[in-house]
Amino acid sequence: MASHVPATPALADSTLREHPALAAARRVLDIEAGAVAALSTRLDAQFARAVELILACRGRAVVSGIGKSGHVASKIASTLASTGTPAFFLHPAEASHGDLGMITGEDVMLALSNSGESGELLAIVPTVKRRGARLIAMTGNARSTLAREADVHLDAGVAEEACPLGLAPTASTTAALALGDALAVALLEARGFGPEDFARSHPGGTLGRRLLTHVSDVMRQGDAVPGVPRGAPLTQAVLEISRKGMGMTAVLESDGRVAGIFTDGDLRRTLERAVDLRTVVVDEAMTPNPRTVRAGQLAVEAVRLMEEHRISQVLVVDEGGRLIGALNMHDLFRAKVI
Repeated sequence: MASHVPATPALADSTLREHPALAAARRVLDIEAGAVAALSTRLDAQFARAVELILACRGRAVVSGIGKSGHVASKIASTLASTGTPAFFLHPAEASHGDLGMITGEDVMLALSNSGESGELLAIVPTVKRRGARLIAMTGNARSTLAREADVHLDAGVAEEACPLGLAPTASTTAALALGDALAVALLEARGFGPEDFARSHPGGTLGRRLLTHVSDVMRQGDAVPGVPRGAPLTQAVLEISRKGMGMTAVLESDGRVAGIFTDGDLRRTLERAVDLRTVVVDEAMTPNPRTVRAGQLAVEAVRLMEEHRISQVLVVDEGGRLIGALNMHDLFRAKVI
């Protein structure tokens, strides 16, 4: 017989409040929050100078660090690159074995080391400077060797680590990461980097799709677009809706201009009038002068129009008001615009 293992009961709120893990977590968060807040009070002309050096750089920002600082440096390089500052991460140990060839005299190097005494970084500093690249150091010790060798020093020092042993980099890495974010955002604003620029760096992301997808990319075209001429029997319009599967059909003038739209909703309203559908023409049941969009508009603009007017389909017209396409919410969902 299988033994029954009782489910672990949920801890009561009073027990949770007294749990030592919660006390430890709060202490860590308080220490790290304080470390980040303290950075703001220490920002000075050195930070502004770092921004100016990177803005004036005709090459790239080369971000480097070893150990935990290396992980932070890699993230900072990624953030810089995605917000308008060409950047890459260089591992200092690999740099000593040939990767220094990635650095040119037109680059700026941002070197991270909490102690400012990391041997792998200090080993490549002379070569970096000989090549004419400028050096920005981000350390927790303004009197360190790395800080003294740098053109600009950013103070990322913390009063204490969140680790109770004072050994594992915790508050110091959080502070360095936050200072790197501050640098990236300051550069973003100085460059006038906007949402469209960000989207071009993130074509595979949600923002990229929203800002780079146009109506022409998702609209239905040609025979897939439902349409009937003015004066057509209502039954013809109903069949067109059924065949094209968009829940509507455009009603067109003889020159292709849109005169109206006939939707499932228009059909229901017509049926409520208890008329003989065989004697009704589509002009009597359509909605005249419907909302339309242009093919060159962003797809998100079509979404905004449809949501604002509570419609689920929209016709696409050219400059002369002639029908060239159509789309509905399902098309936009498939394109992951919404």
